[in-house]
Amino acid sequence: MNIEHKKTVEILKWFEELNKIPRCSKNEKQIGQWLMDWAVSNNFEAQQDKVDNVLIKVPGSAGYEDSAPIIIQGHLDMVCEKTPDSDHDFEKDAIQSVYDGEWLRANKTTLGADNGIAIAMGMAAALDKNIKHPPLELLFTVDEETGLTGAFELEPGFVEGTRLLNIDSEEEGIFTVGCAGGMKSEHSLPLDYETIPSGYTPLTIEAGGMAGGHSADIHHEKANALKVLGRVLYTIRAETDIRLVDLYGGSADNAIPRNAKAVIYINRDRVQQAKTFISPVEKTLQTEFKNTDPGLKITVSAGSKKSYPQVLTCESTAAIVEFILAIPHGIYAMSTEVEHFVETSNNFASMKIEDKQFKSVTSQRSPIESRLDDVTCHIESVVRLAGGTSVNRGRYPGWPANMESPLLKQCVAVFEKLFGKKPIVETTHGGLECGVIGNKFPGIDMISFGPTIKHPHSPDEKIHIESIGRVWDFMAALLEELK
Repeated sequence: MNIEHKKTVEILKWFEELNKIPRCSKNEKQIGQWLMDWAVSNNFEAQQDKVDNVLIKVPGSAGYEDSAPIIIQGHLDMVCEKTPDSDHDFEKDAIQSVYDGEWLRANKTTLGADNGIAIAMGMAAALDKNIKHPPLELLFTVDEETGLTGAFELEPGFVEGTRLLNIDSEEEGIFTVGCAGGMKSEHSLPLDYETIPSGYTPLTIEAGGMAGGHSADIHHEKANALKVLGRVLYTIRAETDIRLVDLYGGSADNAIPRNAKAVIYINRDRVQQAKTFISPVEKTLQTEFKNTDPGLKITVSAGSKKSYPQVLTCESTAAIVEFILAIPHGIYAMSTEVEHFVETSNNFASMKIEDKQFKSVTSQRSPIESRLDDVTCHIESVVRLAGGTSVNRGRYPGWPANMESPLLKQCVAVFEKLFGKKPIVETTHGGLECGVIGNKFPGIDMISFGPTIKHPHSPDEKIHIESIGRVWDFMAALLEELK
């Protein structure tokens, strides 16, 4: 693709450099050190805190030296997801860019535009001698995707600025001014085992082909592979005895599961019947999700790649199947104040059989603390009824919207002047670091924006190339106004 916007070319050059370096969540050491080296090579002051958050200080341009600093903020980590047929190793392989018309995507993996594009745009701003800006503080945090760890560990005084531009929103022309808080819950159900019944044989069932995506986009009603597999298992079990022996699906707390697999033992005389039981439920599911997940499919194969000395008892098998069906997934409550805004939700994120336990993770979101508690109590009640236990972790605060924000007013004015139209101003169901940062630094004025990114947290992730240049033009014009 011939990219006419020169700054887009530069930003994508830095983005591709970033994508050569492993940066899955909790593995940001290399990218952090690379940025520190880059800062030193460009004579910028730089430091890392105790958890390896990176802060790079860029002097103000001529006439702006004494202005209050502006924080440009993003996160170092990315969600590492790949297609089942990909042999990509996120620990060492570079992300392979694919230019596809107006879009940039990766080859069978997540692209990392969430949130590598923020780093690349911050670097471009730091090096640009043609734009006017106050002193800049480039703040890049660790482990945003799996716990907002970097934001939580920020200490008073690490940054000086009181105005923050978060480049972690995913639709050009939209300013985000508030977000949901949330937490994840880890559940465990003890299991009982027995000898494999005489005449029983293994059968492997896979639910796949689903689109997945970011759980903040739960309102798109995409299929959850865990729930899909649960319905298939329930259908078979209603017709004949089955014994679960293995089960897994889902990989990230904030990603809607795309694939799930179960290994069951079934009387060999009922194998063909089981396949006929599955076919109608597959067609039903394909009809239900034809608009969101046209690739949904159920695959059944005789045998298993592993051998198992025992299987779950009938009672433990039943408990797991009922558990999968009973755990809520999707929208829990819509806002009564903001039209069409999802207020509270739950993502049934992952499940597996491990160490003689059924383990699962759910991720709840809501900007309202009492509603977050409500959906969490709902889930805990289901777990207790199944005979299991729950542990809640990583609670993070929401970001209350301030429609009178001076920074927001400046952003709107600059946008209207530059593009001749009003931007959309909204809150998001996603959990942005702004919620934690605002809680850490009371009174800080923040706004979130960014170029258009589709299908983050999935191998279908892609960024709209032309939107990068327009977002850059806006940010450059805004920085000039923030003297």
